[in-house]
Amino acid sequence: MNKVPNQLLARSTLVYPKDTVNAAITRLAGEIALDLQDKMPLVLTVMNGGLYFAGQLLSQLNFALETDYLQASRYHGETVGQDVKWGRAPTDQLKGRTVLLLDDILDEGHTLVAIRDQCVALGALEVKIAVLTAKDLGYVKPIEADYVGLTLPNRYVFGCGMDVYGWWRNLPEIRALEECDLKDS
Repeated sequence: MNKVPNQLLARSTLVYPKDTVNAAITRLAGEIALDLQDKMPLVLTVMNGGLYFAGQLLSQLNFALETDYLQASRYHGETVGQDVKWGRAPTDQLKGRTVLLLDDILDEGHTLVAIRDQCVALGALEVKIAVLTAKDLGYVKPIEADYVGLTLPNRYVFGCGMDVYGWWRNLPEIRALEECDLKDS
């Protein structure tokens, strides 16, 4: 079934409004600053999902840092994860550095494990992970984030960098897709 973006939005339910998302990002900025302000970290944004989060967070980090990005995905526009594919892998510029990974969501954790392991293999001194959201799946994941903005229910969510069939990464709020919209895909 061809999903029409406005219909998906109209049938979704609000999980977190814009103000709650913004407050979580401000809180994370404070936590990150306390830990990393003296380390001049390399901040790696996981594209495309981490772009919204990075854009909101970086302006609140008032200390010296460098930025770059990488692209790794298991979803490829689908709602179910597959093998990790690299669009742009991290480079050796992180050797001996503190690295802060920024991503939109810690879901099952497989993508972040692959990214962290690649950073360590390239010589990162330490790798910290900040996610805007972490999904509560009811079991232990293979990786935990050092900084988590909001906890999500085990539903397919979108907004704030997370997409639904490629749409709505730009929403300033987080919404959940109705179960029937997942089954019809």
